[in-house]
Amino acid sequence: MRSGALIVAGAAAALLSACGGGARQDASEPKGNFPVKIVTAAFPASQRLSQHTNLIITVQNAGTKAIPDVALTLFDAKDGPTAQAFGQNIEGNGLASRSRPVWIIDRPPGPCQYSCQQGGEGGAATAYTDTWALGRLGAGKTATFEFGVTAVKAGHFQIRYQVAAGLNGKAKAIDASGQEPTGIFNVTVAQTPAQAYVNNAGQVVTSQ
Repeated sequence: MRSGALIVAGAAAALLSACGGGARQDASEPKGNFPVKIVTAAFPASQRLSQHTNLIITVQNAGTKAIPDVALTLFDAKDGPTAQAFGQNIEGNGLASRSRPVWIIDRPPGPCQYSCQQGGEGGAATAYTDTWALGRLGAGKTATFEFGVTAVKAGHFQIRYQVAAGLNGKAKAIDASGQEPTGIFNVTVAQTPAQAYVNNAGQVVTSQ
């Protein structure tokens, strides 16, 4: 299974199942609760086929201890594990699901080094198919998960995001109410593709 290749289901970090070999990324994860605040959660509610957009979630360590490995999981809130919301744009590799993704990930979060530049998964990819991690996050610090995506399927969709403090469930992220930090994007993708043209200044303009 290609890590990070598809965003499918898996609401809680404790329920994520690993794939592949090698040392576990969560081998030394400490146990405890880590306060997290979601500072920004942005994804356009109205989109069109073939339109490139950004999904941005910024989180803050609201506690006094460093978060071991701040992570983000994305999944379909309505249909759960059987639905495929996002597919990685990896040239020459097929998607691992028969269902058609709604968005293709053109730019994954995290540092984009050689693998990412060649169409790979980016520096935030983990051994879990629907989760990205940005590493240790100090007290009071923020981390931003930013995806560049392109819509390839029309319809109305509910995408849930959930923040974790680690990858195996021992380090638990909690919000101000003591619950798991989570939220939902309600997005409608219109059937008509966005129209683009070149203006007199030579700029590419996309109509909404």
